[in-house]
Amino acid sequence: MLLAIDVGNTNMVFGLYEGEKLRGSFRIATNASATSDEIGMKILQYYQFRGCKPAETKAVIIASVVPPVMYSLTNAIRKYFCLDPVIVGQSVDTGVENHYANPREVGVDRLVNAVSAIEKYGKPLIIVDIGTAITFDCIDETGAYLGGAIFPGIKVAMEALFMKASKLPRVDIVRPEKAIGRTTEHSMQSGAVRGYVGALTGIILDMKAEMTEGVRVIATGGMGRMMAEHCELIDAVDPNLTMEGLRLIYERHPEAFAGRRLSAPETVETTEEG
Repeated sequence: MLLAIDVGNTNMVFGLYEGEKLRGSFRIATNASATSDEIGMKILQYYQFRGCKPAETKAVIIASVVPPVMYSLTNAIRKYFCLDPVIVGQSVDTGVENHYANPREVGVDRLVNAVSAIEKYGKPLIIVDIGTAITFDCIDETGAYLGGAIFPGIKVAMEALFMKASKLPRVDIVRPEKAIGRTTEHSMQSGAVRGYVGALTGIILDMKAEMTEGVRVIATGGMGRMMAEHCELIDAVDPNLTMEGLRLIYERHPEAFAGRRLSAPETVETTEEG
């Protein structure tokens, strides 16, 4: 089995693969202060829930945009799985041609998304990852990564509004039936959802105008499905885009995973983690 891990700013998502089949997935909050034991025990609890044994895991692959959590996470894998994890961007490359002015600035999750999106949906593409931040990633007709845009996520924006405006409450992010709100709650919800649909529409249209014809738009991320319901420019929603990209990288680069089994569990000194 393959354990694929996507470390995002809000959550770490774990996917367990048997061949091409995603056997199950779960997520825990991304917490840079968590110890390797805390992370390792949570992973083991899920394995127990699924009736799996850690020894059945043949490889672990990680894509991360949160460097502070990596020490504890990688040590958890070494200690509880006797495996040295492969980290995308360090131990293995995505294989996507990167046209960014400084390729190192591109979040590795964005390139991993490109790997699976190209495989499943062809090219050219615009990938919209709607999470803590909303990222737009453009893939040209050759499969090269052109660049994109980054926009604050809807939850981040609404939390900022709650924090900075003393009379505005926290509200659930749903789309009211009518645009004209008759209460503060409905007014905020209408502004948030309709405002973000408008932003998505405008950015996608501008990007399409700079690309060749036939661009498909794929949404992913925690709020991808909800926003896609209201944005007609989104052609498909794929919540497992990053997981599938990690699986494909694993299958395409077997040499990067050779010799990763440790002879014995690594001992992590508590002083190193505080």
